[in-house]
Amino acid sequence: MTLFQSIILGIVEGITEFLPISSTGHMILASYFMGIQDDSFTKLFEICIQLGAIMSVVVLYWKKFFDFKKWQFYLKLVVAVVPALILGFLFNDAIEELLESPMTVSISLILGGIVLLFIDKAFNNPTITTEEDIKPKNGFIIGLWQCVSMIPGVSRSAATIIGGMQQKLTRSVAAEFSFFLAVPTMAAATGYSLILKNWKVDGTEMKGYELLLQNSDNLMIFGVGALVSFIVAMIAIKSFISFLQKYGFKVFGIYRIVAGLIVMLVLGLNA
Repeated sequence: MTLFQSIILGIVEGITEFLPISSTGHMILASYFMGIQDDSFTKLFEICIQLGAIMSVVVLYWKKFFDFKKWQFYLKLVVAVVPALILGFLFNDAIEELLESPMTVSISLILGGIVLLFIDKAFNNPTITTEEDIKPKNGFIIGLWQCVSMIPGVSRSAATIIGGMQQKLTRSVAAEFSFFLAVPTMAAATGYSLILKNWKVDGTEMKGYELLLQNSDNLMIFGVGALVSFIVAMIAIKSFISFLQKYGFKVFGIYRIVAGLIVMLVLGLNA
């Protein structure tokens, strides 16, 4: 991976992480079209680069994350992240195989887009208007919805926002809780990929942190990509809430369907 490619992936991650269009799916497609999708460092990068994006949530909502008197907030996040931690650990190999399939991404984009076309009308009677009104039970169910996003192209943001709306959260509160839930979820995924997971590199296995520290280029490429994703995600988060309140999900649904069809067409022509 070159420095330019890391910047491209950082921009893609920053824009798409918190939008309901699948950041993982878009990075898989970007890596595929740049011809670097089979590289172990690229796969590690695609997971760990999300750390930059989620740090933007901590910075923007720092009062929420560092108000230790409101322990209920942390309890809801812990309860919500448990399903993804368990399923992610049990089915890591199967998930990794799916991460190598651009066709899976295109199908998920299309199917998810169809769902988003109708989601505003499906859940249009919210009763939970603030984060404080969310109960641990609501958080756990939203966490179950998040597990669907382990299929590349589904979108963690879309799954958790839809789960939140199904639990009677308003669109804006569901989106904010999705942002909050991204922090422990992505932190856990990054920690697992860096510390516990074995990556195959030139016939040998090494931990993620060993691959990252293998040479100075890898470290610089990751650092630049993470910084870019952090900056771009800050802008995306600020814009998304107001856009969602004004226009809803239909625009994202149309985008997903069009993008999925284009990718499927390109893959078919290159087959």
